[in-house]
Amino acid sequence: MADGSIFSDDFADTPWWWRDFAPPADPPVALPTHVGTLVIGAGYAGTACALRLAEAGEDVFVLDAQALGFGASTRSGGQVSGGVNVGKGPSGKPVPIERQAALLRDAARGFTLFETLLERHRIRCGYHRTGRLNGFWSPDHAAGWQKRIEALNRHAGSEARVIDRAETRVELGSDFYHGAALIGRAGHIQPALFYGGLLAAARAAGARLHGQTPVRVVQRLPGGFAVVTDRGTIAADRVVFTTNAYVGAYARGLAPDLRRGVVPVATHMIATEELPADLARTILPTNRGVSETRRVISHYRLSPDGRRLLFGGRASFFPLETRRTAALLHRAMVARFPQLIGTRITHGWGGRVAVTLDRLPHIGGGEGRFFAVGCQGSGVTMMTYLGHSLAEKILANEGGPVNAYDSGLPPHHPLYDGTPWFMPAVGSWYQFRDRLERREPRAASISPLVE
Repeated sequence: MADGSIFSDDFADTPWWWRDFAPPADPPVALPTHVGTLVIGAGYAGTACALRLAEAGEDVFVLDAQALGFGASTRSGGQVSGGVNVGKGPSGKPVPIERQAALLRDAARGFTLFETLLERHRIRCGYHRTGRLNGFWSPDHAAGWQKRIEALNRHAGSEARVIDRAETRVELGSDFYHGAALIGRAGHIQPALFYGGLLAAARAAGARLHGQTPVRVVQRLPGGFAVVTDRGTIAADRVVFTTNAYVGAYARGLAPDLRRGVVPVATHMIATEELPADLARTILPTNRGVSETRRVISHYRLSPDGRRLLFGGRASFFPLETRRTAALLHRAMVARFPQLIGTRITHGWGGRVAVTLDRLPHIGGGEGRFFAVGCQGSGVTMMTYLGHSLAEKILANEGGPVNAYDSGLPPHHPLYDGTPWFMPAVGSWYQFRDRLERREPRAASISPLVE
């Protein structure tokens, strides 16, 4: 770093994960004229749905506008848990206790399903079941988390407890936080390798998945649907939407009822160069994943081999060039780990997460049209579970809910049509509130770090 640059000479604006598994560039194939179930969106949810349907002997065909897994499924932070982010409604209003308990139980089942899939299909994805820390941004946040611990442990088996600032310092190699919530039933993976394993399992079960085929129109017909793509039209008995944060991204008029209930939020990540062994041992010595209790969070974890830090967050609520968002994340990283000053970045990338207006995931549908949406930034286990659950709903051929997230379309707002025009203002307001709650002089030095 003689020139002072934070970027390595071979800096890439693609996910570091893609070094092990990149979205496949499959050659185009002739489209079928008719399928039983056509799934639109080939991320975790669509692929898990296809896997379960194919295992049951159903004829299932999955299409994606980009290469398979091109979106969040191969771009995320790769942290896995079951229920940590469940339980808050709009503006932080708590979900009713009975409803919250059901949501937590199903989130825990999602984590169990994730681990079952790893074992059943022998998916090797650098899984470390080492727990997760939610760092307290301010001293007041400990009290709120203390109230959540009992429900998390009772209903989701989270193995959670609150730890003080001294223990947090030992866990992190940093004294940045005012204590933390330690979640035992959690960990982290290489998300692209998990997606690749899920994709291979679905194909082995008989599902057909093809990318680079945007769906433009879905038209209901007597007895089914006509699905119009850039490469032809397919007749389908039923249609499943699993586009999540990318709903309407390639055809604005596709599924407008879903689009109006989803706010796509940009998120970004960086990967450091390989750290010297003695330095790496000072960063996350217990190898846990980390998130924060602030509104505009950062999240991070070590690479599966323990040699790099993968650091992410909401780097900007405005469109910015990749090097700019990477620089903002680098500043946030060294604020938490001053020992990383001088460490360069080898990769920087971004993607989208789907936030619903009630801050809860949703599945639903009927009469041949189904959907899963709303990862809330916890997509690895949740979207896999929602896709699997949606398949169970289709196979059951009944109108009743299959789990607590089977509650119909996410809520709409009359001033929102699917274009998140308000995000810069909302993001700035959240940052302002975070600064007020931090109550430490050094907050001023990190306040420009929109994450």
